[in-house]
Amino acid sequence: MLVPDEVRSSIDQDLGFGGRVARESRKRLLNRDGSFNVERRGQPFLRSLNLYHLVLTVSWPRFYLFFAGLYFLVNLGFASAYFLCGPGALEGSAARMPVERFEEAFFFSVQTLATIGYGRLGPHGHAANVLVTVEALVGLGGFALVTSLLFARFSRPEARVLFSAQAVVAPYADRTGLMFRIANARRSQLLEVTATVSLSRLETVNGQRVRRFYELPLERKRVVFFPLHWVVVHPIDERSPLWQVDEAGFRSSDAEVLVYLTAFDETFSQTVHARGSYKFDEVVFGARFADMFDARDDGVLTIDLRRLDRIERG
Repeated sequence: MLVPDEVRSSIDQDLGFGGRVARESRKRLLNRDGSFNVERRGQPFLRSLNLYHLVLTVSWPRFYLFFAGLYFLVNLGFASAYFLCGPGALEGSAARMPVERFEEAFFFSVQTLATIGYGRLGPHGHAANVLVTVEALVGLGGFALVTSLLFARFSRPEARVLFSAQAVVAPYADRTGLMFRIANARRSQLLEVTATVSLSRLETVNGQRVRRFYELPLERKRVVFFPLHWVVVHPIDERSPLWQVDEAGFRSSDAEVLVYLTAFDETFSQTVHARGSYKFDEVVFGARFADMFDARDDGVLTIDLRRLDRIERG
């Protein structure tokens, strides 16, 4: 079946969101943190669960909280097993009450799992020695696993690109341009930074409101070095989909500017990515970005990242 050129063009430009999402979504397609406003349902939880991916991407507080809770539960389980072995399972124990026995069993489990072994308590009997053997194996494997996950989290390449809070439509050369600023938030160097900027908006076609996507040509699509900051500019001329579009038209079309960045991280020697977007109410018309540069007495040029979001009107 042949697909009309107009439909094929729309398919090619929807960036992978699909026609249904583009047409019916009432929220921004891409959040400021780069996540997508699409929810997937219907797949069983265990089938969609990927513990390795979850552990690598979860926040640091949740990462430590998860393993602290797991560490406590494992020790609690082994302490219960030692307790069930009877009063004589731990040699050297001075506990008499059940609560005291369980407390000693718990801290003996902590010492065994971490291969500390202070020497005051020791296993007595076949059952207790088997439990110590199993727990030592679990401890060695568990700490090796946690160490490897920590290394994987620290070594995972991830771009931290700062986007200006707002984009502006400001004078540019002899015309106007859509602009936003980005800066590298890490001390590591990014090379070969490439920007792809697209416009998403609602248009009336045959009496129906449909969402269309346009890739916006940039004044400069790539920078080889990224030591300071970069003002990404889309010149607005007769060929631009933003030609003669004012702030009211931008708002009425539910416009959203989608940004995709790729760069080569010199520290990791790998390609990293960053995403972001500007909704219609995050684009300021008739404003310009304030200067970020400072000159030191020794002649070194610096930028103040605290001014990344600062704009000037008029």
